[in-house]
Amino acid sequence: MDTTNLRNINDDELVFSLDIGTRTVIGVAGIFEDNKFKILASEILEHQERSMYDGQIHDISGVTKITKKVKERIETKLGRKLEKVSIAAAGRALETIRVEVDRQIDISKEISKRLVESLEMEAIQHAQEMLEKKSAKKESQYYCVGYTVINYYLDDNIIENLEGHKGYKISADVLATFLPHTVVDSLYTVMNRVGLEVVNLTLEPIAAINIAIKKSLRLLNLALVDIGAGTSDIAITKDGSIIAYAMASIAGDEITEKIAKTFLLDYDVAEKLKISLSTDENHKFYDVVGIEHNLSTEEILDRVKDSIEELAREISDKILKYNEKAPSVIFLIGGGSQIATLPKFIANFLDMPEVRVVVRDTSIIEDVEGIPENLKGPNAITPLGIVKAAIDNQYKDFLEIVINGQKIKLFNSKQLKVSNALVLIGYNPRNLIPKRGEDFVYYLNGEKKRIKGEVGEPAKIYVNGKQANLEYRLLNGDDITVEESLQGQKAKSPMLNDCINIDKTVLLNDNEIKLIEFIKVNGEIITDNVLVNEEDEIELREINNIAKLFEIQGLEFENFNVSVNGEEVDNSYELQNGDVITTEMTNKGKNEKPNTILDNSISEGNKTIRLIINNEEKIFKYNKDKFIFVDIFNYIDFNLSKSNGIIILKINGKKAEYIQELKNGDNIEIYWEKEISKAY
Repeated sequence: MDTTNLRNINDDELVFSLDIGTRTVIGVAGIFEDNKFKILASEILEHQERSMYDGQIHDISGVTKITKKVKERIETKLGRKLEKVSIAAAGRALETIRVEVDRQIDISKEISKRLVESLEMEAIQHAQEMLEKKSAKKESQYYCVGYTVINYYLDDNIIENLEGHKGYKISADVLATFLPHTVVDSLYTVMNRVGLEVVNLTLEPIAAINIAIKKSLRLLNLALVDIGAGTSDIAITKDGSIIAYAMASIAGDEITEKIAKTFLLDYDVAEKLKISLSTDENHKFYDVVGIEHNLSTEEILDRVKDSIEELAREISDKILKYNEKAPSVIFLIGGGSQIATLPKFIANFLDMPEVRVVVRDTSIIEDVEGIPENLKGPNAITPLGIVKAAIDNQYKDFLEIVINGQKIKLFNSKQLKVSNALVLIGYNPRNLIPKRGEDFVYYLNGEKKRIKGEVGEPAKIYVNGKQANLEYRLLNGDDITVEESLQGQKAKSPMLNDCINIDKTVLLNDNEIKLIEFIKVNGEIITDNVLVNEEDEIELREINNIAKLFEIQGLEFENFNVSVNGEEVDNSYELQNGDVITTEMTNKGKNEKPNTILDNSISEGNKTIRLIINNEEKIFKYNKDKFIFVDIFNYIDFNLSKSNGIIILKINGKKAEYIQELKNGDNIEIYWEKEISKAY
């Protein structure tokens, strides 16, 4: 190795990764050149003590010690100091939650991109709430490190893209992935103690699947199982994407412990025996009391068969839980994958051919040169996956940003947007969408009516003082300000004519007839265009069809040929404002004396007028040119000669004149008002 040339390599060109596992720490250093990663140095060391359990750091000092040794040995091989590192968090800490959310929307408006993003944010927050309730450690804080929208729905039907459509309801089925900050903190603490700056952090199952299963293979339903010492991480692909991550809580350590208990061995001796089972046929060892054992691999496996079956069953159950059936192929990686008979037991539990449960080693990895012998087994897939993640996402791990004055750290598992930051701080996505002002409510003939409030202003987003949106890509140190959306104004109180057309009329043989018989507001007859108040009850009676019009006029519809706006109609015709109605008497009508004459051209010039007198409807016949107020007393029983107080005469709520002409539908009030005597 030419260390002189290595010293001249720029820090940005040198890639150094560490895989800190339950049993070992693996370091790999190299450069990316000519579209290939060239390994320049590597090191594998086992923990001297059990400093980690199930992929989680328990003894920071112990892990720091061995990590420092790995770093120093690689530095010696390279002849230079290492300052930056890429690492991975354990899959055991990864949590995935699938959640579906829906929202009622305004059918009159197109679905906007902001509305869809707000729905996705709401789904992630629901998933986070579900995770916190599910977690046994309530104090744990989880960060969303990525999510996938499995399906969108419009009015309960699957749709590929919601944007631009209209409907009553939108829904999203989302798979969200979370990582507790304690996992990251402990890893960062170790890195700080050994003098390394973390420039990229990924997740172990993501690192493994990205290098072990090419994207072109992900159209198939595949499962990748990384069996380490403490956990078995599972990733499942289907239809071109990763659809689920899972974790089996048992792995290689359970087999080691079973061997130790069965043959009374020290844990380290049992671990070495377990590893040799995949390479040697016969094994000689001494138990803790000094008894010598000479056993074949088959004999040892038979004695620990139940533990291997338990591990296989746990892995199989997790695959079925998240995939709902056996996948097409299962790839096994990690040191624990080399346990003899494990692939056979997994195949049996999933009822699939044993040849489709395959152990993969680094021989399947493309574009990596200089892989040493100690990194050619299945245990080296993840370390090299971390390298690939570091190259693909160079110098991306966490961003520190400020949002509404709050400083936060974002896991940089992809290109991060403002929406990711809002999710992390628990921002209510509904505050991004403008709300309508309160509706104005009134009642018309007992039916609740609404006048919609005004549409409010959408939220405003600023990044570093400039207006942005939820899709804005974040950089380290960005300062985000979000101004909540504003609610619109409450709907204004309408005039009566805004609720109903109080001037609806038709022309019947050139006579204008009001179609509104009467209007009451809160029980009081109203004739003017008054202001309607909240919760007012409007009662309306109108002539809504031609049959009722003829009935009120005292006419037999059958005696006439009736046309509306020039077209002949029957008695079911629904009247519209401004209709022009003409009639022609039939032979039958001419043979019978009509009850009421509709216009002056028909015999003797008789006319009718419909009035509301003291809240009671009256229809009078007359044959004068005009029907004036004083004519009423010829038809009603009201004694004007005998005074009983002050006489009150009103037309449509206003003082009446005796010679004032009356029209159809006028509201008349006639009554005596008692005089109040004054005492002296």
